Amino acid sequence: MHAVNLKLTLASVTEPWRPSTVAHFNGNEVMVAKGRGSYPWHKHEESDDLFLVLQGRLMLELRDRQIHLAAGEMFVVPKGVEHRPVVAEGEEAHFMLIEPPGTAKSGTTLVE
Repeated sequence: MHAVNLKLTLASVTEPWRPSTVAHFNGNEVMVAKGRGSYPWHKHEESDDLFLVLQGRLMLELRDRQIHLAAGEMFVVPKGVEHRPVVAEGEEAHFMLIEPPGTAKSGTTLVE
């Protein structure tokens, strides 16, 4: 057991939308990632998708609305709901995800 320094971990993340596992919690993976630009539309059939913004701003596009998150805010995308994380052009967001191990990072990618 040891403390995890999220700022230090995120400093080593170089590729956007590539989560890095920092801990395990009740059988789930706790991950941090950086986002730039947009990620493809996708959905997770078997699990919810928790986003907790640590720095910057992240928009989650759903088919019927947009969820705007700032640092300190979180949102849970229910399983089976199509979504696309987006970070404004020229900006970067840092966020935490909690998912069951083995969850495909892009879920089922959808064609627009």
